[in-house]
Amino acid sequence: MKRIPVIFLLLFCISGSLVAQKHNLQFIFCSDVHFGLTRASFRNTPNAPAVAVNAAMIEQMNKLPNTHLPLDGGIGSGEKVGSIEGVMITGDICNRQEAEVQSATLSWKQFEEDYLGKLHVVNAAGVNSPLWLTPGNHDISNAIGFHRPMQPWVDKAALVGIYNLEMKPAIPKTSNDFDAKKDKIHYSVNMGGLHFMFVSAWPDSSERVWMEQDLKKIATNTPAFIFTHSDPIPEARFFQNPNGDHSVNATDKFENLVEESFKDGSNVKDNSLIEQRAFVQFLLAHPNIKAYFHGHTNYSEFYDWKGPDSGFSIPCFRADSPMKGRESSKDETKLSFHVISVDPEHKKLTVRECLWNVHPEDPLNKIAWGMERTISF
Repeated sequence: MKRIPVIFLLLFCISGSLVAQKHNLQFIFCSDVHFGLTRASFRNTPNAPAVAVNAAMIEQMNKLPNTHLPLDGGIGSGEKVGSIEGVMITGDICNRQEAEVQSATLSWKQFEEDYLGKLHVVNAAGVNSPLWLTPGNHDISNAIGFHRPMQPWVDKAALVGIYNLEMKPAIPKTSNDFDAKKDKIHYSVNMGGLHFMFVSAWPDSSERVWMEQDLKKIATNTPAFIFTHSDPIPEARFFQNPNGDHSVNATDKFENLVEESFKDGSNVKDNSLIEQRAFVQFLLAHPNIKAYFHGHTNYSEFYDWKGPDSGFSIPCFRADSPMKGRESSKDETKLSFHVISVDPEHKKLTVRECLWNVHPEDPLNKIAWGMERTISF
């Protein structure tokens, strides 16, 4: 029998250990890209359209793989970011087509041009990182109508586009056969021993029926994470109109974005306490849900939601908007998206605020890092 040289045995062992090694996973998370809007100013350009602002943000995203994470003690501290396993965008892909705002059809086309045409990050397999989208209130209102005039009155393009991209029907839907009540956009992704749940608008009682079934497909100790548009405290207007014929109308101003009827009152200014408590009970029944990611309120924040009563808490991560940021719309150096780093082996997750426009007049415009939070799951 031939003897294998020691050097080859060493190389074999080293390569084998590299294959078996578990690597950190990196994701990009942002929200409320609002195609159809303009910023008052961006990089000395007045009335900058969303297609240009998002293209600039995407250019910075493309730099991430060769960017080093900060020395902050979080997952991958000081290491090169490397591959991006997925890009999450939690809704308001298109702005509501009111007044001077363009149609959802044009806005969705511009979104595709930017995010499908200009985003070039790849995953560990070397293929384009998947886009994981959820619809926001503007996307849904464009498709079902609103209590103020829109032009056109209904345009399903964004919702149909999101549905076809994420739900992958055998025969792609069109605006003619898409039914917002039946063709729900909710799905999950398993990666690195984690379970990501992408939920439409807000996890109301109707969405939680699907979530219950989805969670039955994984072990009860598999860490799960919710990505959705609204923060955990939903606005009354999101729910089905409890009044009269339950329609979307200018008197009641409910928007019928989710299937659950509002139970706390009859006015859009009422608090959603009953709905929040029901969601808390769902989370308590599923302790493997470890964090909640959302947009809608348009500023970057890492916080704990404690529910309307005591005795409960879940980590939450709120994303900025490149077009409507509460702070970044006034100060463009505060524009941000989030980078999520996951260590599956040690069951930890770090979310970092990536400030992508700190030096707007510098052609190199290097990425800077803001807040950081690490949680254990």
